[in-house]
Amino acid sequence: MDQQSTVPANARAIFWICVLLLFTAALSFSIRTGVSGAIKEALLDPYMPLSSGEMIAASLGYAFLGFALSLLVISPLLDVLGAKKTVIFSSLCFIVGPLLIILSPALGSGDGATTYLILNLGMVGCGLAWGTMEATVNPVTAAIYPEDKTGRLNILHAWWPAGIIVGGLSSVFLYETDAVSWQFMVGMIMVPAVVCGAWALTQEFPVTESTAQGVSFGEMMLAPFRRPGFWIFPAIMFLTTSAELAPGSWVDVALTETVGMPGILVLVYVSAIMFVMRHFAGPLERRFSDIGMLLMCTIPAAIGLYLLSIANSPATALVAATAWAFGVCFMWPTMLAAANRRYPETGAWGIGLVGFAGALAMYFVLPQIGAIYDRAKLEAAGGEAAFAALQQGGPELHEALAYAAEQSFKAIAVVPVILFVIFGALWAFERSRRNRA
Repeated sequence: MDQQSTVPANARAIFWICVLLLFTAALSFSIRTGVSGAIKEALLDPYMPLSSGEMIAASLGYAFLGFALSLLVISPLLDVLGAKKTVIFSSLCFIVGPLLIILSPALGSGDGATTYLILNLGMVGCGLAWGTMEATVNPVTAAIYPEDKTGRLNILHAWWPAGIIVGGLSSVFLYETDAVSWQFMVGMIMVPAVVCGAWALTQEFPVTESTAQGVSFGEMMLAPFRRPGFWIFPAIMFLTTSAELAPGSWVDVALTETVGMPGILVLVYVSAIMFVMRHFAGPLERRFSDIGMLLMCTIPAAIGLYLLSIANSPATALVAATAWAFGVCFMWPTMLAAANRRYPETGAWGIGLVGFAGALAMYFVLPQIGAIYDRAKLEAAGGEAAFAALQQGGPELHEALAYAAEQSFKAIAVVPVILFVIFGALWAFERSRRNRA
């Protein structure tokens, strides 16, 4: 079958369904993060006050686990199941997951263990929705825009920061001002999910590129193992995600204490820059190549992360965040497009493997950043007993937490430096191969 024949007449509608589903995932991520403290206070502190902090962190982690596993399972089965069904399934999970979170106190009937179990099931539901979304929208977008993968995937993923902006501002101006409850905030996730699922019911979705080109399911599954060069992209994706999403999840914890403004507002500002810049990825890729563009991005990413480590005011935080945003804004979608362009026979499975590596980075790297932070704050205070004495507040506690934030961001700032070397070597290798040809 000719590749061009897979481009449907309703490509625009399909693309905007993908946009809405990705926006819903970002909104879910942002709101879950924003109300996690309230969920801990309402559902866990009354029953398990000594371990409630660890428990809410574990509960949030279930969403990442659901994301990684569903991405790995759905990606190779996308054409078997059909993209329409997976979009509807993702939308349903974005409805059921938040509902379970909201209803967990009532369904738990006053039993803390049951309430926690239902809360975790709701988090898993949100993660399944997230991973199914990621497994679907990327190969579908690549299929309907085969000649502009980098540009269209970046425009698609511009709506991830858009969802972060809406969720983050809602958390600050609605929830933090006590205008609405945490249940209302979680319920907001279901609104775009309902619209997305209903819209998908009215459309027919294309098959992915590999299927359109006659690549069988077995050939697609074996393709990454027959092309050893493919595996450099999941490895690089682990590092790019560590430089982008891991610090993004950490800014509220680390920066709120040190820069004199809510850290979530720094993330909103970064997301606004990313939303705008991702619309320019196509022209930049055509000018510099995808690997060349990623190579250039590592420089402001490293500078930005280092500057975040020493930021001590709203002004310095925003300067640092600007550099970091320009550095990481293209990384996730451009990595997906770069892998798919070089290894199209890997199809949705290949895109899923690259995304899965990014999900694993979040699962493994974020706790390590937290561990560095915890060790540094104890070091600055002079030990556990000394730090416990600082818990009543004061300048000593502020200094300890500021030092911890500095050390955690300095540690992750090394990652873009490593990426500069990797992208530089890959760019030079591909350039020399083109010259020889």
